[in-house]
Amino acid sequence: MTFMSESVFQRVEALLCEHHVTFDVMRHAPVYTSEEAARVRGTPLASGAKALVCKGDDAVVMFVIPADRKLDSKAVRQGRGWRKLRFVSREEVLQITGLEPGSIPPFGSLFSLPTFCDDRLGLNDKINFNAGDHGISVSMPYAEYLRVESPQLGTFADPA
Repeated sequence: MTFMSESVFQRVEALLCEHHVTFDVMRHAPVYTSEEAARVRGTPLASGAKALVCKGDDAVVMFVIPADRKLDSKAVRQGRGWRKLRFVSREEVLQITGLEPGSIPPFGSLFSLPTFCDDRLGLNDKINFNAGDHGISVSMPYAEYLRVESPQLGTFADPA
């Protein structure tokens, strides 16, 4: 599945266990959209932690936003002082993470990427995300996500 000896799911699981995080794992039919994921998990769409790998000027970073929102590219460019911002291609995602788009967990640290989290994700007590596989979801407390990942917080998604 990945180019690493451990699967990304195993790395997520190890990271959470190392930090004594209580989390739930759900195995389900593969899902490819945030809407499908929320439906199969039985959770609100807004609780989905959508991980987006992007390139701003020459920096590759991860944005984590609520699954019911879209990245606000213009605001991010202005806020970061970037002239350009784009989603990395499917091939680049595979090269950087070893994963297919839609299966990336919200831990940029696992891929040596800076992580920027939209603070509105914190409106949820628990967040949900695919963990390296379209058929594996993890649910964990948002506060624990912040403690483990220490992302830079800000407003990165559209106001919707």
